[in-house]
This record gives sequence, structure tokens and C-alpha cells, in this order.
Amino acid sequence: MTWLVTGGAGYIGAHIVRALADAGIPPVVLDDLSSGRRGFVPDDVPFVEASILDRDAVEQTLREHDCAGVIHVAGFKYAGVSVRRPLHTYAQNVEGTRVVLEAMEAAGVANLVFSSSAAVYGTPSVPLVTEDLPKNPTSPYGESKLIGEWLIRDQAVATAESEHPLRHTSLRYFNVVGSGDPSVYDVSPHNLFPIVFEKLIAGETPTINGDDYATEDGTNVRDYVHVADIAAAHVVAAQLLAAGEPIEAAYNLGSQNGLSVKQIMDAMARVTGIDFTPAIGPRRPGDPDRIVATGDLAARDLDWANRYTVDDMVRTGWEARQGV
Repeated sequence: MTWLVTGGAGYIGAHIVRALADAGIPPVVLDDLSSGRRGFVPDDVPFVEASILDRDAVEQTLREHDCAGVIHVAGFKYAGVSVRRPLHTYAQNVEGTRVVLEAMEAAGVANLVFSSSAAVYGTPSVPLVTEDLPKNPTSPYGESKLIGEWLIRDQAVATAESEHPLRHTSLRYFNVVGSGDPSVYDVSPHNLFPIVFEKLIAGETPTINGDDYATEDGTNVRDYVHVADIAAAHVVAAQLLAAGEPIEAAYNLGSQNGLSVKQIMDAMARVTGIDFTPAIGPRRPGDPDRIVATGDLAARDLDWANRYTVDDMVRTGWEARQGV
């Protein structure tokens, strides 16, 4: 019961690959290495260097490895950059998802776990995000993920009476952090953890963007979830789909409570042993005080739980980065 992981050489995808293997599900990876790293893929996992935009490559991989399903992680994931590069974002995330769906239909593969994003909600007016909240993305990235969910929904309707009706779920989450394997770490230049790590390694002082928000300590509160927990939820979703079990169209993988930027900075100093006082910079335009998602549905169906403390998140991420 092989599963294809698109984007399996990336930070999140590589953790999903390991979680699949640990569960006894053979993975195969397709990645163009535009942001992923070949070294993140275990040597014993089949690897195809190709773009998800290459329909023939995707279909051939599905057929050759007799895939039971796809965990579609590949995509352009930088919300801020997507504002400057909307056409690239839509090509990778919308057209890429369309091509994957087309290749799946041609190969008779009918199970899909879609790595979506809580960016589909935009800047919600409520502090706790649930799956039924109206979708109002505020970046081309968020829009592309929402359109991806629509494409999947529509393909499921279109194939409902076919030989291989599409079964699917979309997993939405905010900030993925930490490491579940010391050889895999977050390489993004736009995420908080690697930004702080690189500052500390360079002997520089990390910055908090605003400390006058309407939160307990004045800094933004966000969802931070450990990458190993994220990977585990993808695997359970794949198992449910393959077994024909009931599954929701979408799940939030949320922390329920969230962490403030100051709490993250305090943990960074505590865990790394580098004593620092973060600089306070200006607010970033449009940054809401608090955005945190529930994980109730995922806890019910996907064995979702936050199994790591903030110190665990920092420690595993820091150890992986230190091992570079």
C-alpha cells in the first residue's frame, strides 16, 4: 500500500515520509527540489525528481509504484512572498493541484490527503478558529490553498459514480515547528523559528514585531504545532481513506491555546542557553492580536494531540539546526 508524497523532500513532507514508513506504509517521494533537499529523503525511499506540473511524471510514478493514495504537500508556501509573486503561487498551488488530480484519475488512484493551510481563513474576527468559519484569505497563498480545496471537492463530485471515486480530506494548520528527526530541519527564511535560530547563531538579537497587542503579554498569539504531530495526523488520515472509513472534508490541526511570540523567545533563551533580550520593532501591518485554531474534530478522528511542550519544540528544532 505505497503512498506518494509530493514535496516529500521538504521540511514537512520529509517528516510525513518517515511517519508513513514507521507505520508500515511504504512511501515514494516526488519533488523538484526547488525548496526541498535530497538529503532529507531516506536512502531506502524511492525518489523521483520532478515537478508536480509534469503530469506524465506524476502519473508514471503513481503507476510504477502501484500507489494507493497521494499525500499532496508540494507547493509554494510563502504567504508574504505570494503577494509579490501571485502568478508563480497560482501555477504551483492551483495548477499543480489540478495536474495531480488529473494524474490520479488517469492512474486510477482515488485517495488524497491535501496539505492545506489555516491561511484560508485570512484574518478571522474570532480568536478561536473552527472548520466552519467563513473563508476569507488575504494573500494569494491562502487563496491558492482554498482553490485547491475547491478543485478537490469538485473532482470528488465529478468522480462519485466512477470506478474510482475520489476520497479526500484537507488538513489546515498554521505554524509548524520543531523536528522529529535530527537530520531534518526547517530551512524557510520566512518562519519564526529558523529566523531566530539564525540570529542566535550569528550572535545577533532577534526582534519582536510589536509588543502592544491586546494579549496577555502584549505580543501576538499564534498556533505553533510540532512537525511530528502534523506528520502523524497525515498518516492517520491516509489510513482512514485507504480503509474506506468515514472522514471529514477538512480538519484544523490547531493547538487550542496558542503561544505568544514572547513565550517563544523566552523558550529560545531557556533552551539554547543563549541569554538575550529581544529587540522590539514596529508592528507589521495587518497582524491580528490572536489567531488560534481548535483541533477538536482532528482529535476525534485523527488521533490529533499536541504532544510537545514549547521547550520540546525549541529543543528539537535547535538540535536539528545545530547538526547541520
